[in-house]
Amino acid sequence: MDGKLDYRWHLRKVMADRGMFSTADLIPPLADCGIALSTSQVYRLVVERPERLSLKILMALLDILDCTMDDLIEPVAAASTVKKSKRAAAGGGGTPAEGLGGLRPKRARIKGVGRP
Repeated sequence: MDGKLDYRWHLRKVMADRGMFSTADLIPPLADCGIALSTSQVYRLVVERPERLSLKILMALLDILDCTMDDLIEPVAAASTVKKSKRAAAGGGGTPAEGLGGLRPKRARIKGVGRP
C-alpha cells in the first residue's frame, strides 16, 4: 500500500461472534489475566478505536477471545484529506453562491453611553 496506513478495530464484532454482548463480560476474564480495568475503560476499549494499547492487554484479548490479531485489527489505507486554502477554510474568497453569500449580516457598531 502506498501512502499512510490506518486501521479498523473489530473488538465489538469479535465479542459478538463469541456470544459476548455486554462490555462487562470482558472484566472477569481480563482480571483472570491480571489486568484490572474499570468498567468505563473496558467500555472505551470495546466501543472506541484505541490509539494506544498495551501489548499485555492485546495479548489478553487474543487469548480470551481465541482469535488472531487479524481478527481484531484490520489495516486500511488512510482516507486522503483535501487541503483547503486558509482563506477558503475561514469562509472568505468564495463566490457568493458558496457558503453564506448575501446572507451575511452587517457588523454591529456599539457606541458608548453619552457619545454621539
